[in-house]
Amino acid sequence: MQFVTYGINHNTAPISIRENIAFNADVLPAALASLKQQPYVVEAVILSTCNRTEIYCYIDDDCQILINEWLHEFHQQTENSLNEHLYCYQDNEAMRHLLRVACGLDSMMLGESQILGQIKTAYSDALNAQTLGKMLGRLFQHAFTVAKQVRTDTAIGDSPVSVAFAAVSLAKQIFSNLADSTAL
Repeated sequence: MQFVTYGINHNTAPISIRENIAFNADVLPAALASLKQQPYVVEAVILSTCNRTEIYCYIDDDCQILINEWLHEFHQQTENSLNEHLYCYQDNEAMRHLLRVACGLDSMMLGESQILGQIKTAYSDALNAQTLGKMLGRLFQHAFTVAKQVRTDTAIGDSPVSVAFAAVSLAKQIFSNLADSTAL
């Protein structure tokens, strides 16, 4: 058995590609059920936000390519059309990736806190769909604990939480009075 993370994010694909494989709230329960019905999948969680879609699975050994096939099929994408944008992490690498995401280290804005709530929602959705088991359950609980500790013990959350906020902060540093400025 192995733990894998299969995904696409703001670093690997433009929004037009990310939109094609996003799981909205209406389709997520069916997607989780479909994924769990695959004979090689033991447990599954799907995280789908505007910046990333990631599938976290506990699967039979050497079956990670089948997650790729399922993703293409579920979203009716031509075979291998997404491959150049997808990443796959296994075991320790996959666990490390989840921790980075939960802590906001893999976000468009470093330290962004919204992602932790989104991961908790994905966890809850998987729990409700009965695709979450002991292995992923423990891993996600650990990720929540680590993310909380990182936020408490570091200043990571003190940085801007959106691109717009960062732009306004920078503009305020450059221009003394924004009231007299115009922008496109």
